[in-house]
Amino acid sequence: MLGQLEQPGGIIVADFEAGLGTVLRLGDTPVDVVVVVVEPTAASLEVGRRAAESVTLAGLGRVVVVANRVRDDADEQRVRAAFPSCEVAVVPEDEAVVTAERQGVAPLDAAPDAPAVGALAGLATRLLRAQAA
Repeated sequence: MLGQLEQPGGIIVADFEAGLGTVLRLGDTPVDVVVVVVEPTAASLEVGRRAAESVTLAGLGRVVVVANRVRDDADEQRVRAAFPSCEVAVVPEDEAVVTAERQGVAPLDAAPDAPAVGALAGLATRLLRAQAA
């Protein structure tokens, strides 16, 4: 599917199901960036670590890890320790996101100044800058 959409200078963002299956189905077609989203739990970090390792070993592209729902410095350090060679973007636990989800609206629309929204906007900016470089 991605090969059919490929255009010079184009940007494609795809949100795939959690787990290793999606990464394994990438085959040998490189991409610019694979964003691996994890939470600071043992199970999530293990699956994320295996996904990042698969992408790296296959030479598929740069890996950026998003540490989601980070509550404190210990959570952040746990994620960084699991991914010492990856760029890590930290998204804090944020009640505004939970409230927006309950209301069925995007956090960006419901609470554009929320810390989690700001962290994701910062990540998007960094990814776009890297793409343009």
